[in-house]
Amino acid sequence: MAAVTLDGLRKEFPDGTVALHALSLAIADGEFITLLGPSGCGKTTTLRLIAGLDAPSGGHIRFGARPVEALSPAARNVAMVFQSYALYPHMTVRGNLEYPLRKRGVAAAERARRVADTADLLKIGALLDRRPNQLSGGQQQRVALGRAMVRDCDVFLLDEPLSNLDAELRAHMRTELVQLHRRLGHTMIYVTHDQTEAMTMSSRVVVLDQGRLQQVGTPDEIYRAPANRFVAGFIGSPAMNLLRGRLEEHGDALYFAVRDMRLALPAEWQNALRSRGAVAVLGGVRPEDLGLRPEDLGLRPGPGAAVVEAVERLGHESLVWVRLDGQRLCGRAPARTDLAVDQPVQLAIDPARLHLFDADTGVRLDGCQH
Repeated sequence: MAAVTLDGLRKEFPDGTVALHALSLAIADGEFITLLGPSGCGKTTTLRLIAGLDAPSGGHIRFGARPVEALSPAARNVAMVFQSYALYPHMTVRGNLEYPLRKRGVAAAERARRVADTADLLKIGALLDRRPNQLSGGQQQRVALGRAMVRDCDVFLLDEPLSNLDAELRAHMRTELVQLHRRLGHTMIYVTHDQTEAMTMSSRVVVLDQGRLQQVGTPDEIYRAPANRFVAGFIGSPAMNLLRGRLEEHGDALYFAVRDMRLALPAEWQNALRSRGAVAVLGGVRPEDLGLRPEDLGLRPGPGAAVVEAVERLGHESLVWVRLDGQRLCGRAPARTDLAVDQPVQLAIDPARLHLFDADTGVRLDGCQH
């Protein structure tokens, strides 16, 4: 096992495209960390640089105290699981598991022991004599994981390994991967664009966009205190509502105002925000914190009325989409809500649950802590 440190890691392609801008990140020994972001954000590029499949344009990579950016992939002692399972179709499951050990000259008895232990751990012992085309997608994924695990590696790299599975099997494999990490204790770096995978599996999440680091934190920190507008809009399903508004000072109180709705901000926020004066800001509200009727949050609603545009009934809850002052917002409602399309509703927002961002830079305003 090994800690992984990225120091100013950069990747620029010959055509001048910069895929990664000076990424610095410290990954603890034995940590399960996820690189999360939309397509083209640089997450797979980062994984390939760590693996040695691509050469960095700048910066450093260390495993523990050992620099590895000049080492070949084989010399780095990493194991990588790809989005495509990449199993050898002419080999049995046993042959696929044994292959990396054969390449390293491991003795036959030791190969057999490691294959048996790995197959037992992944519950694929009964499949050892089958070929990949005789396996289901989930079974093939286990074999691909096993081929990586059978080696004694410092770091496991997983590049969207569940994306080819159906929804039910993905949910099952998420749980299995978490349990597997707990048993093995190896450093695991996982890449995905699926926030559910990132939030449910990781000890920490690294959010990337356009090759730049946006935020690093636990799933709870990322959700409850997004560092900027991008993270706020990317994390959460449905995403955080972002309302264009302004800060207004009236007497001794500071308000967030949208249209004719004013929310008195918590007293502990006011010293940090007061120097900004009446400026444009973005107010973020999670769907679960957006009350669509006064009784939802036990608060008095502001005077701003919204109109229901759509109601999505999901069985366990309903998502209600409303429009306020040209802005489309989403709130969560009980499964059997009687709200209907074109119905006017009052919004109730708890100011203490509000997130405030600079309207120009998108950065979270200091002092607005939850």
